[in-house]
Amino acid sequence: MNQSYITIFFRTLFVVSLTAGSAAAVYYSFPLTYPFLIALILSTAIHPVVDYLDKVTGFPRTLNVIGVLAFFLLAAFGVLTIVVAEIVTGTAYLAKTLPPHISTFISYCEKLFTTHIQPLYHELTVLFHELETNQQASIVTHIQTLGDSAAKNAGLLLSHILEMIPKFFALLPNTAAVLIFSLLATFFMTKDWHKLKAMLVSVLPDRITANGKAISSELKKAMTGFIKAQAVLVFLTMVIVFIGLSLLKVEHAATIAFLIGLVDLLPYLGAGSVFVPWILYLSITGQLPQAIGIGVLYLVVLVQRQLTEPKILSKSIGIDPLATLIALFAGFKLFGFLGLIAGPAVLVVIQAFITTGALKEIWSYITVQQK
Repeated sequence: MNQSYITIFFRTLFVVSLTAGSAAAVYYSFPLTYPFLIALILSTAIHPVVDYLDKVTGFPRTLNVIGVLAFFLLAAFGVLTIVVAEIVTGTAYLAKTLPPHISTFISYCEKLFTTHIQPLYHELTVLFHELETNQQASIVTHIQTLGDSAAKNAGLLLSHILEMIPKFFALLPNTAAVLIFSLLATFFMTKDWHKLKAMLVSVLPDRITANGKAISSELKKAMTGFIKAQAVLVFLTMVIVFIGLSLLKVEHAATIAFLIGLVDLLPYLGAGSVFVPWILYLSITGQLPQAIGIGVLYLVVLVQRQLTEPKILSKSIGIDPLATLIALFAGFKLFGFLGLIAGPAVLVVIQAFITTGALKEIWSYITVQQK
């Protein structure tokens, strides 16, 4: 066998094994390292601000890092306060408006029972008594089976809900610990950013350092673009919902639009988790014009999201819209909720390797004997 083909085979095997091993290491170490990955992202975002303050103020870098972190924490606290205030306002509004609607709903259920269910029950009773004994016994058996199955499923659902309550409270200390460790790691990474960078550059070969810088720059651009794209999509949803609710003369349109915009960030739930129950409720209570209006608004939001998301994402992170759409679909099918983030992220990494020439260098390494 030709020596060059043997070399290509072993180099390909080495690259594939190294890639698979790195991916496996990242995957299995993620539960232990994710607070520090969060810290790395935060430190990458804020260290340019700290560098600027170092030049302008002349204060020690430690003070500048503490000041920037304090500013971002206060900003996050302010946003959280606004969100809580909006939720409280909306809850107060619902507390005033829901009781009459609940009474209307109960009246509708009573009317439905007396006009439709009760006559149907009497008709079924007459038909049941006209059946033969074995047929009656078969129907009773099937009803008992359905009842047992429903009771079993209801019991399982209740047990799962009750199991989630202690899990939720157990999650709170873990979340607090992750937040504390992430903030501390962010502080130390940002404070010693240039030292850590110099140490890393001194250890790694020059070619890897150059490629790493180029890839890191591309990933920063993509991350910034992704955040901007999500902000634009949320803003568009909020504006459309606010205009629609204002035209429909719904009270507290701004609060509802704000909450729907935030919920729309969640791919599994999305705006439908608010609109669908709302439309069903309006339909059941006989408010059909309002239900139709809300339904049309939901369709507009849904179509807008589906049409604009791939285009805005692709424009923000510099990837073809079709490729972005394929990455979103493939990620969702393979990994579900997280895949909607992982799919475009993997695509961005591949794009960064292609743009910076790192992929070409890897290919040159594999096929070096063919040059």
